Amino acid sequence: MITMLAQAEGWNPWLVGLLLFLLLIGIIVFFTLFQFLNLWIQAFFSGVHISFFDLIGMRLRKVPATTIVNARIQASRAGLDVSQREMESHVLAGGNVVNVINAMIAANKANIDLSWRTATAIDLAGRDILDAIQTSVNPKVIDVPSAAMGRATIDAVAKNGIQLKVKARVTVRTNIQRLVGGATEETIIARVGEGIVTAIGSAVDHSDVLENPDHISKAVLSKGLDANTAFEILSIDIADVDVGENIGAKLQAEQAEADKRRFQAEAEKRRALAVAQEQENIAKVAENRALVVLAEAEIPKAIADAFRSGNLGIMDYYRMKNLQADTHMRESIARPEAGDK
Repeated sequence: MITMLAQAEGWNPWLVGLLLFLLLIGIIVFFTLFQFLNLWIQAFFSGVHISFFDLIGMRLRKVPATTIVNARIQASRAGLDVSQREMESHVLAGGNVVNVINAMIAANKANIDLSWRTATAIDLAGRDILDAIQTSVNPKVIDVPSAAMGRATIDAVAKNGIQLKVKARVTVRTNIQRLVGGATEETIIARVGEGIVTAIGSAVDHSDVLENPDHISKAVLSKGLDANTAFEILSIDIADVDVGENIGAKLQAEQAEADKRRFQAEAEKRRALAVAQEQENIAKVAENRALVVLAEAEIPKAIADAFRSGNLGIMDYYRMKNLQADTHMRESIARPEAGDK
């Protein structure tokens, strides 16, 4: 087709092919540059120098050019000195450059010292740097205990045994210098809860806490609970104090019941021992009686032997019988009747 067109017009076919090739290349270059034209114009009129080659390089490095251009414009308008290379490096590292720039602008307006290195480190650590700056400017309130703990109050017992149920609110602001590596809200909640339990437990009477709940706040604040955390505690306010159970009386009742069962067990042990000893004594008495009966059975034999040997006469035998009868009569007279008892 190119050959027929060249012959009809009298042109060289090679020249026509070269022109068409150059036209195709021009169209490709035009559309390639056209998609960056809007960004280049936006940056140019915003006072930010970004060339077409920079925009193409971003595309080749798989860096979102729109994000970098908008971030450069924001930083330039806010008077921040952040280079394009630093922004691209942060994006390639997986950071949110727009969030970092917004946080630096907010910190600059609030006279908070926040460098690019610190801001990017916080962002790459997974913290929301913009929220941290906003919390540093506008302190937030943390409920103790939190809803995530699954309980409504912090329960503690005073020295007189009365339980108190406390709700507290902690006002904190972000400590930018300790945001990387500092403990989170969960640590603040745990430490404040521990401080409340300690303060109530050291109170002699629960009425002292009810009359002066600010004593809890002062005692907790004096412990420096925000050490090594990402926050600075501004105040601890006791929102509510309720009286719970008499834990001391309940424990005493349970201890008394336990002592009662122990004493009953010991008494039952002693009773069983006494019964065993009684049965043993009864057996010994029966054994002794048997021995007495055996001994008495030998008496007639001894008397018979005495008669045969001449050691006992008939008169001696009668006197012995009379003596036995007299003794039996005296015992009968001395023994009380059953009706006289």
